[in-house]
Amino acid sequence: MTEQPSDTSRAWVEIDLGALRRNGAAIARHAGAPLLPMVKADAYGLGAVAAVRALEPHEPWGYGVATVDEGRALRDAGSTRPILVFTPLLPADFRAAHAARLTPVLGDPTAIARWSETGAPWHLGIDTGMARAGVRWDRVGDVASLLAALPPEGACTHFHSATDAASVRQQRERFATAVAALPIRPRILHAENGAAVEHLEERSALDLVRPGIFLYGVSSGHGARIAPEPVVNVHARVVEVRGIAAGDIVSYDATWRAEGPRRIATLAIGYADGYRRALSNRGVVLLNGVRARVAGLVTMDMTMVDATETDCAPGDVATLVGNAGDDTLTVADVAERAQLSPYELLTGLRARLRRVYREAA
Repeated sequence: MTEQPSDTSRAWVEIDLGALRRNGAAIARHAGAPLLPMVKADAYGLGAVAAVRALEPHEPWGYGVATVDEGRALRDAGSTRPILVFTPLLPADFRAAHAARLTPVLGDPTAIARWSETGAPWHLGIDTGMARAGVRWDRVGDVASLLAALPPEGACTHFHSATDAASVRQQRERFATAVAALPIRPRILHAENGAAVEHLEERSALDLVRPGIFLYGVSSGHGARIAPEPVVNVHARVVEVRGIAAGDIVSYDATWRAEGPRRIATLAIGYADGYRRALSNRGVVLLNGVRARVAGLVTMDMTMVDATETDCAPGDVATLVGNAGDDTLTVADVAERAQLSPYELLTGLRARLRRVYREAA
């Protein structure tokens, strides 16, 4: 009888939708404002459609994406709430965005004038110091006549240093100055991402908050007043175990050499799955209750670990991110070992890793 592969036969990402939902509830409660969850980049690599469905019980105002294709995918999945596209669109994208009932965030006068021809809502992006997109806070007056004729439904900014109180205070003041210079106050104002909400001492004074990576289980740290539950686990199967002798090398370029007899376990995951090559000789995994170190260079499809202190066998499950027994490798922990941001680690998890959704209590 031939064994059939399952969702957990090789390597996979396990996503706790219950924890994601509770993180949404926690941030909405702390902010005291409706949510505009950021589900761009396929919900930071975890699956945008699944994330949207998990968050729907909170009745968010809408969802945030980065591209027309991301917004269209949510529409195709049945989402009817407003969907904001935060990366500035070029006029060539307007027809597709309008057809999918997407709401662009715009700051360029030419783009604003062109979009107005659709008669559909849009939000004004205001640059309060990020220098990435939007009209500068001190140049809003230059486009006042245009905005009087084509008023936006909303206006927003993005904090470049959301955990720095002085920086946030300055950017809030700049945003308030810009909004005051508008000929008509937009109905919806939003600025705070998850990190900014984590540090709020009182309820948000704006109309929406825009949590992103907080929803997916990663905190900004640095004195945050609320903390998310972990959401992500990355697992891989042990596919081979071998004994090696003193002096034997493991993986490409001979960067790891055994100092004595060792047991090496091969895991069915590599950098083509998003387990970064930067974790070579520095990453750790949880294997049968023990922390096992990565031995040698992470390869495209496989990663070897020093399993000498374990009794592992082919078929056993290693945890590369997340919880196993009484031990945890958080997204932030693993990202730090790889000298990455947690955002890079999550969004770098490739499609070859199957997504397995759970509703843990």
